[in-house]
Amino acid sequence: MEVQFLPGVGPKRAELLRKELEVSTVGELLRVFPFRYIDRSSFVRVADARPDMAFVQIRARVMRVVLYGSASSSGQSVAEELWDRTPQGGGAVAQQGPEAGPGAAIHGSQQAAGQGNSGTVKFNAVKRMSVWVADRSGEMEMVFFKGIKWMYEKLRPGTAWVFFGKPQVFNGRINIVHPEVDPLPAGTQNSQQANGPGSQQGGQQSGQQGGTMVGVYPSTEKLKNAGVTGKVMNKIMEAAVNKGLADERETLPEWLMKQYGLVPLQFALRNIHFPRDMQALEKARYRLKFEELFYLQLSLLKQKYVRSRDVHGIQMPKVGEAFNRCYEALPFPLTGAQKRVITEIRNDMKSGQQMNRLLQGDVGSGKTMVAVLTALIAIGNGYQACIMAPTEVLAQQHFKNIQKFLAPTGVKSALLTGSSKASERREVHAGLEDGSIGIIVGTHALIEDNIVFRNLGLAIIDEQHRFGVEQRSKLWRKASCGAPPHVLVMTATPIPRTLAMTLYGDLDVSVIDELPPGRKPVKTMHITEGKRPELYQFMKNEIAKGRQVFVVYPLINETEKLDYQSLEAGAEDIMTKFPFPEYKTAVVHGKQLNDVKKFNMDAFAAGRADILVATSVIEVGVDVPNASVMVIESAERFGLSQLHQLRGRVGRGSEKSYCILMTGHKLSKESKHRIELMCATENGFELAEEDMKMRGPGDLEGTQQSGLPITLNIASLAKDGIILNAARDCADAVLKEDPTLSLLKNAVLRDELKKDKYQIKDYSKIS
Repeated sequence: MEVQFLPGVGPKRAELLRKELEVSTVGELLRVFPFRYIDRSSFVRVADARPDMAFVQIRARVMRVVLYGSASSSGQSVAEELWDRTPQGGGAVAQQGPEAGPGAAIHGSQQAAGQGNSGTVKFNAVKRMSVWVADRSGEMEMVFFKGIKWMYEKLRPGTAWVFFGKPQVFNGRINIVHPEVDPLPAGTQNSQQANGPGSQQGGQQSGQQGGTMVGVYPSTEKLKNAGVTGKVMNKIMEAAVNKGLADERETLPEWLMKQYGLVPLQFALRNIHFPRDMQALEKARYRLKFEELFYLQLSLLKQKYVRSRDVHGIQMPKVGEAFNRCYEALPFPLTGAQKRVITEIRNDMKSGQQMNRLLQGDVGSGKTMVAVLTALIAIGNGYQACIMAPTEVLAQQHFKNIQKFLAPTGVKSALLTGSSKASERREVHAGLEDGSIGIIVGTHALIEDNIVFRNLGLAIIDEQHRFGVEQRSKLWRKASCGAPPHVLVMTATPIPRTLAMTLYGDLDVSVIDELPPGRKPVKTMHITEGKRPELYQFMKNEIAKGRQVFVVYPLINETEKLDYQSLEAGAEDIMTKFPFPEYKTAVVHGKQLNDVKKFNMDAFAAGRADILVATSVIEVGVDVPNASVMVIESAERFGLSQLHQLRGRVGRGSEKSYCILMTGHKLSKESKHRIELMCATENGFELAEEDMKMRGPGDLEGTQQSGLPITLNIASLAKDGIILNAARDCADAVLKEDPTLSLLKNAVLRDELKKDKYQIKDYSKIS
């Protein structure tokens, strides 16, 4: 059923709902869930209403009504106070004057809007209406700018109503602008309420199906401007429940609902919109969240089960001589976490199934070493490996590190990026085709059509969220030995477990949760602008010890001139305070040509520059063990994960390192919390969890909402980890018993997964 056929909607509102909330049918509307609820069972006395309250509900009697118009011809502000009738039912009285009663406390141009004693009002001249109401504790103003004629007829002095809205302060007095106005709860005596103190008597509110919890729905300015207020939305939703709920078919099998204690779908939908009580609301929430997360995991895990059954991988039973030579020549022992991860990878590669594994490791945990040893397993079995990085800087960094590790093995490696010269490209192309190049490191240049591998057996993708899906699929299709290459996806961005299960639900996950020995903790400090002279002196002291310094500026958007102006002004200030030739400063940002960027980055990496002033382009890939200070300017503009990534650029050597977060004096509550967390812990996974709680999964760096396989309407990855675990365990159990969902008892699941929203692109083959 289309939304437009619901009472109170019609074609115009239906089109607005389609554009603003993306709903066209009643079924879709029923899945627009309230994001919070207001308890309409309790009342507040007028005297107790405060502006810091989200909403208040007041039972009070109308005392007087004041109408305001525009300025009079004489320019004087004039108000007319119209008493339609006294509480005892007397005749109409009119008073007129420049400051007529309490209503005049609201400023603005005003003119008499009435017709003297006649009580007839020219509403087209009325701009605003003040309604003064009272209970035993005091008096309050209710202000209306729209619907004045209707409210004027309704709110007659002497009548008592329930007023609901957000209290605010204006001219030292508390008022409510455009409150919702409802009749008194059933069973409440009008005379009791008129001067009552606002007792706790409850009752069903007008327009509600049951209970006193009223849902607050997502909205937009266009919806509000078109008159689709919270109250109107509740009425539309009530109509949707009445007309459409019976058509909603159950989406979970009976055995599953019974096993996990889930309420039926129709009960859940009714009580998520119009809760009977708190217990019913919690049951409804749990059912709907579980269903959403269950189908998300079922769709991802089904891919994994199908792949393990249908997609055979290259069997690599040997470790090989190159692996052993590299391992024996390592200048440091592998950590227990690195050894564990290599064992997991090795088991995948010799299983005969295609490996699809996500390797998570905090900054500096030794992922590159694991990548090299994994590549050498492929080499030892007669295959080639490629390592794909998102930027030239990172590709060059990987290549430089890998060459050191490969020195004792005799394995030939090469680098291919967008800026590689034609002669270098020809040489690389030939080496890949004839198999003489064992390991190729590069950027997206590796997926160009003219790149042909002799026998690609392993693809390692670093910071994979920075590659497009189609780009990765091209790399996967370069298999030339009859089977897809093994895939190892690496990320240095700590991802909360719940988010990893959703973004990479079909991948096996390995975590390096241990730092190599000798890595010293980075001391993190927060300072404000007033301490800049002390900061510069500290930087000079560190440089005098032979250390180097990063100074990073935020770059929120490459088109934002303000960011570049800020960086340029900062670089100029640094160069003034750290004059050449005593101090050497290099500058790197995204608008530079690649050659310039590379020259400046290399100068810093080689120790020819003392200070690198940069945008967050250096967030990943820059490895300068001699750098001991990271200064992050306007740190409040960065997310926690990004701050942590930047901090990871220092502390790579044996010297004590520092991360200095520079902010302005005024910080929002959230920014202050982020800065405090950064100073309190170096655990990237803890920070990532906090970041997700604060900002939501859709805002995390590299995991924008577009990265989520399906849209979550009610479940939250930040808050519903326990439900997600239960849903994943359930999905896993279902597929272990019935991988193709062919059993009769799972017919509902099979049918539901065929819906468009669950047709997730197969990430397993393109990661």
